[in-house]
Amino acid sequence: MPLLLQGARQVGKTWLMKEFGKNEYKNVVYVNFEENRTVSEYFKDDISPIHIIKSLETQYKTKIDPYDTLILFDEVQESERALNSLKYFNENAPEYHIIAAGSFLGIAMHGGFPVGKVDRITLFPLSFNEFLTGTGNEQYHEHLVNCDFDLIRMMSKDYEKLLKTYFLVGGMPKAVALYDLNKDINEVRAIQKTILEDYKDDFSKHISPVNSPKVEIIWNSIPIHLSKEKKKFIYKEIKLGARSYAYEDAMNWLFNTRIVYKVPRVTDNKLPLASSVDIHEAFKLYMLDVGLFAAKAELDTAVLYKNDPALYGNFNGALTEQFVLSELITSGFTPYYWGREKGEAEVDFVFQWKNEIIPVEAKSGLNKKSKSLNIYRELYKPKHAIRTTLNNFGKYDELYSIPLFMMGCLDKILSL
Repeated sequence: MPLLLQGARQVGKTWLMKEFGKNEYKNVVYVNFEENRTVSEYFKDDISPIHIIKSLETQYKTKIDPYDTLILFDEVQESERALNSLKYFNENAPEYHIIAAGSFLGIAMHGGFPVGKVDRITLFPLSFNEFLTGTGNEQYHEHLVNCDFDLIRMMSKDYEKLLKTYFLVGGMPKAVALYDLNKDINEVRAIQKTILEDYKDDFSKHISPVNSPKVEIIWNSIPIHLSKEKKKFIYKEIKLGARSYAYEDAMNWLFNTRIVYKVPRVTDNKLPLASSVDIHEAFKLYMLDVGLFAAKAELDTAVLYKNDPALYGNFNGALTEQFVLSELITSGFTPYYWGREKGEAEVDFVFQWKNEIIPVEAKSGLNKKSKSLNIYRELYKPKHAIRTTLNNFGKYDELYSIPLFMMGCLDKILSL
């Protein structure tokens, strides 16, 4: 089947499929529907594979051999007919190799999505482990992947410094590439600001004038909500008198772009977790990347290296939660958070692993106090529970104390 590569803007979709084509095929035909509006005309009336192949051969003056040529449809959300054509390539011409890439939002808005006719892969920002390999720290990556606890313990200060760097750089490919080149956090921050401005431009470009200001208000409020002790998203805190129904369309638009993650609350410990989602729709809101989050909050790039939590207060916990959330998602888990109705106890994240529900308390330092996690364990007696830390790895009474920099290795750790 044709492959559809999805992801938020600027996570590297275009580079990745071009690099794959360059390394694996004799010939690549690259079509960008945003830059080349003329090509969209080929799909206007006839979207049969024969017609499209002949049109592309004429336009790009090349022979498209079905087995030696990779066809790339970039920004495919700009042409609904091109997106629909993937169905007919699957049914009538499966010998042609096609990758289509597009933003989540644009694809979701098209009614004629070829359900069941394409394979799909979602691309995320680089995880911490991928950041290590992308910045010349392959050996540190290997130690993590191999769960070599003795070596990791010896190098814990190195890992802590690398993690703090990742908190600032994040996993957006341009930011990581620039950091790898110059090791200059201030240059990275300039790239991140540009990405944030590009996202902001999308607000006015792709949505109605009515909802655009609402989207921006929600977007700008994320650092404020996450820096609170209780991080539940509350509409009336973003604007005086705000109500959920008035902001629902704006929130859904922002969520569909995948530049934010919406983490719903569950009130029970039942499988599947989705069956226990709070009917009042309590949720927390995060950004897609910890580096962009730090940039949006204008966190001083020198603060994290000073080892003085007083300099950034509760925001330290916000960075930690944002990081843990991103690591869970890129590891393939679907995170929720657990909380009681009256809010007297709240566990940062819970997720399904095999046939278990695993609670996670995201701690940013050496503090071992976990009141809410203890309440949860007392109530539900989970087989495994996780508390993140900057201490070394440890396990006591089914409670895993996991260094933050090892969060990308959860599946392997839980299987030990």
